[in-house]
Amino acid sequence: MSDLILYTSEDGESRLQLRVDSGTIWLSQAEIAELFQTTKQNVSLHAKNILEEGELRADSVVKESLTTAADGKNYRTKQYNLDLILAIGFRVRSPRGTQFRQWATTHLRDYLVKGFVMDDQRLKDPGGWDYFDELLARIREIRASEKRFYQKVRDLFALSSDYGLDERATQLFFAEVQNKLHYAATGQTAAELIVGRANPSEPSMALKNWKGSRVRKQDVIVAKNYLTQDEIDTLNRLVVIFLEQAELRVKKRKDLSLDFWRQNVDDLLRFNDQAVLEGSGKVSREEMTQVAHDRYDSFDAQRRIAEVAEADAEDLRQIEELEQELKRKKRDT
Repeated sequence: MSDLILYTSEDGESRLQLRVDSGTIWLSQAEIAELFQTTKQNVSLHAKNILEEGELRADSVVKESLTTAADGKNYRTKQYNLDLILAIGFRVRSPRGTQFRQWATTHLRDYLVKGFVMDDQRLKDPGGWDYFDELLARIREIRASEKRFYQKVRDLFALSSDYGLDERATQLFFAEVQNKLHYAATGQTAAELIVGRANPSEPSMALKNWKGSRVRKQDVIVAKNYLTQDEIDTLNRLVVIFLEQAELRVKKRKDLSLDFWRQNVDDLLRFNDQAVLEGSGKVSREEMTQVAHDRYDSFDAQRRIAEVAEADAEDLRQIEELEQELKRKKRDT
């Protein structure tokens, strides 16, 4: 990972951090592709067009360097400096490219209106603030929190530099990871678990946990409400593995992104001998909801009958006690 990082801060603003040791920075096509979440081919095409159009001169923004590949051989690769990196950012068609242009537009607007651009974060802590140090601190805060396992996973994913660029895709990915964790801990997806365990004949419909004093309809479609303590313990331990992986990666000054998690969630589970879900399972959420609600209706009807019978029995008991009290009073008189 390079020392040029594009990310979304806690306040939802796009930010760019650059660590420069020698006046500029040089990135390979692969590093620029990672930065803007596009392909090396796109980076190469945009660079070629920028140079051919005369926007920048190749002799000042491109250099070649030797790199050692996985096969142990040295290869010449092109390195692009900051000017060309920024120019490519204005052309890339990707969510990260859009994020970069939003950042650039904000700073350009400030310059045109005010005549200067201020970096408030850097002024507050000149030379001291560091993106990766902040990321490490936030990971450790999540680890120390008392939040439930899924909220910790959500908070961890929210630290990704590309989090929220595509809200719908982010929600779908989080739901997918929830299912993978459920499957690893129980051998079933959330929907399969609910259909398999929701039982109208069992006390509390076989739920282990629910909100309030009695089971309600919304409780029966929440998979974690059916989990045993052992399964909850497994899920908590899996979340710790995710946190450890994130912390190790950030300590190496490598960025966290949703793409990183997409590529590594299965590998993390597999490495720890956990079952890995392929696909989305045999039961859809819609099917599960229908089944669970139908069973709840049956459970609730039985519960109402039982409550009426219990109330009648209580009334009868009170009448009998009253009769016994009256008999005692008659004997006493």
